Amino acid sequence: MGISGFIALLSGVALFLFGMSLMGDGLKKISGSKLEPVLFKLTGTPLRGVLLGAGVTAVIQSSCATSVMVVGFVNSGMMKVKQAIGVIYGAILGTSITGWIICLSYIEGGGSLKELLSTATLTGIIAVIGIVCCMFSKKQQTQQIGNILMGFAVLMIGMSMMSGAVEGLREQPWFTSALTSMKNPLFGIFVGTVFTAVLQSASAAVGIVQALSVTGALTFEAALPLIMGISIGAALPVLLSALGAKTDGKRTAFVYLVGSIIGVMLFAAIFYILDAIIGFPFMDRVMTPVSTALVNTLFRAIMLILLMPFNDAMEAIVRLMIPDKAGAEQNPALRLEERFLQYPALAVEQSRLTIDEMAEKSKDAMLNALALITDYSEEGYKAVADAEAAVDTYEDALGSYLLQLTSRALTEEQSRAISVYLHTLSDFERISDHALNLAESAKELREKQISFSEEAQKEFAVIYDAVREALALTFEAFLSDDLNLATKVEPLEDVIDVLCDEMKMHHIERLQNANCTIRQGFVFNDLITNLERVSDHCSNIAVAMIELNEGSFDTHEYLEHLKEQHSADYDRYYADFREKYSLSA
Repeated sequence: MGISGFIALLSGVALFLFGMSLMGDGLKKISGSKLEPVLFKLTGTPLRGVLLGAGVTAVIQSSCATSVMVVGFVNSGMMKVKQAIGVIYGAILGTSITGWIICLSYIEGGGSLKELLSTATLTGIIAVIGIVCCMFSKKQQTQQIGNILMGFAVLMIGMSMMSGAVEGLREQPWFTSALTSMKNPLFGIFVGTVFTAVLQSASAAVGIVQALSVTGALTFEAALPLIMGISIGAALPVLLSALGAKTDGKRTAFVYLVGSIIGVMLFAAIFYILDAIIGFPFMDRVMTPVSTALVNTLFRAIMLILLMPFNDAMEAIVRLMIPDKAGAEQNPALRLEERFLQYPALAVEQSRLTIDEMAEKSKDAMLNALALITDYSEEGYKAVADAEAAVDTYEDALGSYLLQLTSRALTEEQSRAISVYLHTLSDFERISDHALNLAESAKELREKQISFSEEAQKEFAVIYDAVREALALTFEAFLSDDLNLATKVEPLEDVIDVLCDEMKMHHIERLQNANCTIRQGFVFNDLITNLERVSDHCSNIAVAMIELNEGSFDTHEYLEHLKEQHSADYDRYYADFREKYSLSA
């Protein structure tokens, strides 16, 4: 093979890899981004994990992509290492489906029907349909189907180029000698491992072995070690993906490598011992693309059967290899894995879970702060301060993560969810800030031995209850995405504003009658201001949910329209809350 042949081979490999990537991306997008959530939700048993891992890998055409997703799941705490083991084994098996797809590129013409089904004709038809879908359809789903078809066509062309480039090697003595040396199992496994590690694709490596089989010089004895080595070499990109992962994420990545090595060792030991005893008659059988795909699938299936009974041992091995780090701090927003950004369905789901946790912490901080005003304790104050600090961490991590996610291809539903999260983040954070402010006021009341008049205490009890209900309505509406509950928040917020104004007027009257002092007034104003601001932020969250559900976001316009129109629902809710929270009761 001369320079031109070598360049043709490299071009074929490049087209093959590009076609496989294009087809895999199209398959992932056409699935509606539903495969990834299914993968981590339905891995309750090892067998189910294997089946799901194999199925997802068969669809997205990449065991590496599946394994990287699983590393992300474990790294974010969504999945345990033990659950991930079965999924990774399934991915190792599922990647063999690509070899069968490649076999289509070796259909030859000759006769009307065979000519119609030949590689050139099939590739041409698929390419034409694909480009028509991409160029002339405005539907995103149809365009993705076009990408899948175009990727398949490019993959077929790449395989044809590789096969054509190596076709003349059969007559080269050095090539025959090289293949003969592959009959040494250890050397063949080493070559397959290094070759696949360089390509970073088991499917591409198997495709090249299939292309070499076209020469007629590749025997089963030489092909099997290469296929075993390919299984080990495919672990490199998975290991690279875990460089920045936590301990369990790294362990999960090593499951791929350790599983492949142990699986190859067990298979090779059993196979070659039996060959030495029995003497398999098919060792000198000349391989074809179809038989290569069959051997690849059978090898992976047998390796899987050998490994499955020892899942607990596998977990113990990777834990021994990567021990726990002493004193490692847990970040409350660690579930926001950057690996998930390329899978928007996962990233949005993780963002939802994270902002829900943030909302709960913000609500708890506020409720604890209200409790401190009447029953102060240092433990309670510390709990509020810790929750406020955690909410700040959530806001920083979520804000950055959601902004990165907005640049991805999102569905309308995902875009709405992200918009709601971005518009409500700061409100949750501000509620926790006001909770800390209230805790500071409670501490001041305790340290300076300040107490309010009996009348003021009764009024505070009313507004505390109103704020608690506003919090309950807002957070329940947000966590359950209940727009009906959200519509109740604004009338209650208006009632709280009225209560604050009335309490201020009553406080002035008490000052004039010498029932209260200026010293009490400073803390009184701080309490009223923070309570009023908390209800404002509750209103902001509810309005964001309602407005963004209708496809717009103009808080001022919405509130003006709401109060001008005075809908029946608004008037009813307002009247109910006004009666329920009355200072004169």
